[in-house]
Amino acid sequence: MRIAVLNEVSARAKNADILFALAEHAEHEIYNVGMQADSDVPELTYIQTGLMAAMLINCGACDLIVGGCGTGQGFLNSAMQYPGVVCGLIIDPLDAWLFSQINAGNCISLALNKGYGWAGELNLKLLLRELLRDAPGAGYPPQRSESQAQSRERLQAISRAAHLPFVEILKAIDVELLRPLKQYSAFLDLLRGHSTDVETAQQIIQLIESL
Repeated sequence: MRIAVLNEVSARAKNADILFALAEHAEHEIYNVGMQADSDVPELTYIQTGLMAAMLINCGACDLIVGGCGTGQGFLNSAMQYPGVVCGLIIDPLDAWLFSQINAGNCISLALNKGYGWAGELNLKLLLRELLRDAPGAGYPPQRSESQAQSRERLQAISRAAHLPFVEILKAIDVELLRPLKQYSAFLDLLRGHSTDVETAQQIIQLIESL
């Protein structure tokens, strides 16, 4: 599984905690493509990291986004504006496991300031462990698995019906949201090197690099 870590400005100091928590999952490829504590690139808001998450998902460049913000609510709402994104607000390990089993989502939002006190980094490590412990989508309780799978398929169909094609969305939004992404080379490299929808990825990269 390819996992992208996307930190925005208010939670950039927690980037190292996320990477440390993911270090025990060597079976997955981890890409750190947002803000880092010592980075000197333009600041990203949760609006921008939510958009970046949607780009990666819609291009098939990664399988899971680990994002968030101070409370987790902003990134959640930002990412969920776009097609194909199934994001959950994950506060503790039980949230993580149930989200994986019932919703089988492709994006999580973490509260990285609110409530992030003593043992916050341990909670983060445990919840990521539970998120990745079992294959997603098995359902819980087991007798509800078929119904839950049907619900996921219906939500995906609603998402496709309710949104414009992704490149059209990008052409309609404020270019100032996109301009800083030119300086996030790890993000662009992930789009360029791993997207399964190569055509969409190329259009996104060309649009960003033309600004």
